[in-house]
Amino acid sequence: MAQGKFRHEFKYVSPEYILSGLEKRISSLLEADTHAGENNTYSIRSLYFDDMYNSCYYENENGTDPREKFRIRIYNSSSGRITLELKRKVKGMCMKTSCPISIDDTNKIISGGIPDFDSETPFLLKKLIMEMRSRALKPVVIVSYERVPFIYRDGNVRITFDRNIRSSCDFKGFFDPDLSSRPVMETGINMVEVKYDELLPGFINESLQTARLNQTSFSKFYICRKFNRIGDLFR
Repeated sequence: MAQGKFRHEFKYVSPEYILSGLEKRISSLLEADTHAGENNTYSIRSLYFDDMYNSCYYENENGTDPREKFRIRIYNSSSGRITLELKRKVKGMCMKTSCPISIDDTNKIISGGIPDFDSETPFLLKKLIMEMRSRALKPVVIVSYERVPFIYRDGNVRITFDRNIRSSCDFKGFFDPDLSSRPVMETGINMVEVKYDELLPGFINESLQTARLNQTSFSKFYICRKFNRIGDLFR
């Protein structure tokens, strides 16, 4: 199981013409992420969980502190790397804990079941299973988007440009490259995320400040659930 440290995390939404200019500026200052593919881009798809009371949704809306949520994440619609993640937010800082999850366990969850566990099961997966049993935690939304990532090693800075943010409740199509989904942002509006450890270098901060970004406290999970059909949100 991989457990990170608490980090600063800020999200911004702005028109594409602002983001495109900022991306060009950032690309001259930071390295492209070596994990990205052609055009320094990869596709992210995450299956998020919530309970019968939509607690995660309302905690995000109300700014509850602390709060946490589970997700299963894949890249480029591939089952080659499937990761269970728990994201925890405390006093404005975020920490992500993760572990691998098998395609069999993922498909069982998607089909409405709860995986079994034994002594070899990662602790994080055991925690999810216990919360599925005790809180009726279940998949509630799929969040998809394309990401262009940049990194700066001093301060462990990561800046990502996320476009074409979409939501879906077609859980059985989680691995389908042609998953049916719908956009959740206004046309031409996209998102930038800025993450770092203790300190954001001044020249990066200055580049961000001059871009006239609009900071948001809401996550992609929240935005995608908000713009789902009412029947999907409160079913």
